[in-house]
Amino acid sequence: MNKPKIYLDNAATTRMDEAVFEAMKPFFCEKFGNASSAHQFGREARGAVEKAREQVANFLGCEPREVIFTSCATESNNLAIKGVVRKIKQKGFDGNPHIITSAIEHHCVLHACEALEKDGLAEITYLPVNKEGLVEAKEVEKAIKENTALISIMYANNEIGSVQPIEEIGKSIRSKNKENSKNKIYFHIDAVQAVNYLDCNVDRLGVDLLSLSAHKFYGPKGVGALYIRKGTPIARIQDGGEQEFKLRSGTYNTPGIVGLGKAISLADFQSEETKKIRNLKDRLVANILKNVPNCRLNGSVEKRLPNNANFSFPGAEGEAILLSLDMEGIAVSTGSACASENLNPSHVLTALGLGPEDSHSSIRFTLGKYTTEHDIDYVLEVLPRVIDRLRKISGQGKGEAKKKLPDDFGC
Repeated sequence: MNKPKIYLDNAATTRMDEAVFEAMKPFFCEKFGNASSAHQFGREARGAVEKAREQVANFLGCEPREVIFTSCATESNNLAIKGVVRKIKQKGFDGNPHIITSAIEHHCVLHACEALEKDGLAEITYLPVNKEGLVEAKEVEKAIKENTALISIMYANNEIGSVQPIEEIGKSIRSKNKENSKNKIYFHIDAVQAVNYLDCNVDRLGVDLLSLSAHKFYGPKGVGALYIRKGTPIARIQDGGEQEFKLRSGTYNTPGIVGLGKAISLADFQSEETKKIRNLKDRLVANILKNVPNCRLNGSVEKRLPNNANFSFPGAEGEAILLSLDMEGIAVSTGSACASENLNPSHVLTALGLGPEDSHSSIRFTLGKYTTEHDIDYVLEVLPRVIDRLRKISGQGKGEAKKKLPDDFGC
């Protein structure tokens, strides 16, 4: 019998919306001009790029000129962090710039900060998170020093779905900037997982830079964007042409940019679709906790994305769970897709207090708008017997688990 194909890895990538694909199609063959060319073919492509820029600006509540297109969120995050540091040093920053970030950021943020620190270009503070995976705004404020130049905190975590108090942190930064006019603090957020499910109005959040990636909200892969508030100092980090206000050189990926614009124009965190996803996720979580012994939901119950459920199943190895579910037609993740080839324990789960064994027993389920009730029913039918079988193989079957997670861990 053919197995169903159930996709519950939407934090890794989403299926492209048909309307997005239709919007992109003309720009592959029919409207193929280079958006930097002055002739009619180029002008047609450039018009489509600028329309997409307006669509992103409308979503973020900013001016179109404050949006630049990139290849992905990794590039956006690198440009935001390295670009700000480079520019303020060019302008004669007094001392070594201090950056505050968190221990659970995406690797591209952590590695960008580590690279600056290694090269002696910045001083970094990596804030811990609480047991729910949340950065506490008061800890951000306490970490601010006279030479603090940039704070980079992700809006929502890709592994455990924890939603950070961005608006509260933004207010604190604005207050600090009023007190200290010598060195302004700039605020960057990685909003990659947030676009579908959270309010991303940049003025309400109080952010100066915001990164996003199209393939996380039903758009194409290979295109992202960076919001840069007017007046924010930022230098280019790659050399080449004059595209994107001289900040990001390279030939325009016109079909991809059109797709990003269309996809973000369809995003609505208050939609009935979002409510449906939340209800399905809540049912998945409640029934896993009820029907799978000795499992634990990782992260916050309340302050998390509506589509994310990350569980630890002590006694069953995460990779084995993933492969077993895949054989049943169910696609999930053991963590961040960007780190799937890394055998080290998840840095996010480690920051929450999990040991290596418990971290390696974790599975991430992330739902999307194409997830159905039947999908969830099937997962709830298959998962308990998969976990039971794997625990028996490891000698930790029902009632025989050698190690349990702490009672006060997670939720």
